[in-house]
Amino acid sequence: MELIEHLSLGFSVAFTAQNLIYCLIGCILGTLIGILPGLGPVATIAMLLPATYSLPPVAALIMLAGIYYGAQYGGSTTAILVNLPGESSSVVTMIDGYQMARKGRAGPALAAAGIGSFFAGCVGTIILAAFAPPLTEVAFMFGPAEYFSLMVLGLIGAVVLASGSLLKAVGMIVLGLLLGMVGTDVNSGVARYSFDIPHLTDGIDFVVIAMGVFGYGEIIANLSKPEDEREIFTAKVKGLMPTGEDLKRMFPAMVRGTMLGSALGILPGGGAMLSAFAAYTIEKKTKLKPGEVPFGQGNIRGVTAPESANNAGSQTSFIPLLTLGIPPNAVMALMVGAMTIHNIQPGPQVMTSNPELFWGLIASMWLGNAMLIILNLPMIGMWIKLLSVPYRWLFPAIVLFCAVGVYGTKNSEFDVWLVGIFGFIGYVFYKLGTEPAPLLLGFILGPMMEENLRRALLLSRGDWSVFVTRPISAVMLALAVILLIIVTLPAVKNKREEAFVEE
Repeated sequence: MELIEHLSLGFSVAFTAQNLIYCLIGCILGTLIGILPGLGPVATIAMLLPATYSLPPVAALIMLAGIYYGAQYGGSTTAILVNLPGESSSVVTMIDGYQMARKGRAGPALAAAGIGSFFAGCVGTIILAAFAPPLTEVAFMFGPAEYFSLMVLGLIGAVVLASGSLLKAVGMIVLGLLLGMVGTDVNSGVARYSFDIPHLTDGIDFVVIAMGVFGYGEIIANLSKPEDEREIFTAKVKGLMPTGEDLKRMFPAMVRGTMLGSALGILPGGGAMLSAFAAYTIEKKTKLKPGEVPFGQGNIRGVTAPESANNAGSQTSFIPLLTLGIPPNAVMALMVGAMTIHNIQPGPQVMTSNPELFWGLIASMWLGNAMLIILNLPMIGMWIKLLSVPYRWLFPAIVLFCAVGVYGTKNSEFDVWLVGIFGFIGYVFYKLGTEPAPLLLGFILGPMMEENLRRALLLSRGDWSVFVTRPISAVMLALAVILLIIVTLPAVKNKREEAFVEE
């Protein structure tokens, strides 16, 4: 009963004309920055923070929240159509989404991403409204040792994710971890692996690697072929919406992805990214139905599950922010900044001292998700028209968008050159038949793993047994070992390789 009273207060706040307009602006901006490769919610919210000075606190936070979950929607569009991750959590969507687009099924892929995102967003918001206080207690149980073990499990999951050779997959993860170590050491403040290049002391940006390896690498690979062999979407796209059979397969994947994303979203350390990878891993472990396309070749579950997971994760990541004042990721850290600008102290007291803000923000998320599905589904036809653009016009546009996006994040020419270098590295990966997705996961999780490893050892005074004496950490490390043993068993290894054979 109390929850209904709180939500009615929230909807009365969210349904004001001003808040509806700012919610719509946030959703449109979020979708656009998700679609444009190189621009992410972190950069956009950071640029827009000064503009929120003059806005009322509720309107400012509603707009910034709309940008965040709108970017999760938009990031899937470029991932599916041109094999570019508009957002870091869209890396997994590319694996099957792009293959669906190649087979003339870009419409169902985009619709699956939109429907999955909408369902997960709504469920994530219900969980946020109903279970915020008890769920934060789960996050309290995670210390540095638990986070480290969770990330180890994530990396082992990435080995399972990668197509082809296990050795290549491990190699990609190790390379990602090494690239993540470039920059200034957090504890000592000393630059490492920067080779006396000042630009590398801040580390390599995720956008630089993602755009180079996936965007430019794909373009170079395409341009290296004779014109008649180039991968161009000349085939007519059949049907913009999923079939009845597609919907039957999508629904269980949507539910699994949503539940997993909701749980992982409350944990610090990139909940949306981790949950997308974890959801895809779980789908790959679920038995294929007769006549179902193998994963990695355009399975609709491979689009629905990660998209549902990353959207549910983006909603529930507000739980530690609103109830504890702890930002679980970079975007939430910026939201803390926005709250302090308006003299609001993030934490448990927000619920009692500023209920209009707390419940108004939660109610606006339902409205925002409805706006996003209304904005995105009718525009599927427009996005698919991108595929009919001649490649000689399409590839310079992608190169330009990537260059502008990368330059815009730090105003650095060096980063633009670096994207070109990673483009050639991406082309080498293509020639070697190596899947680069695990490299990105290793790169993102590497610095967080190192930070949590060092913090755990610092707290335990150098005692490595802390990782096995803490129950949650021990369980996750055991799961990682079991997963590694299973995937290296000859029978499983052979089946796994069969699943990745190209048609």
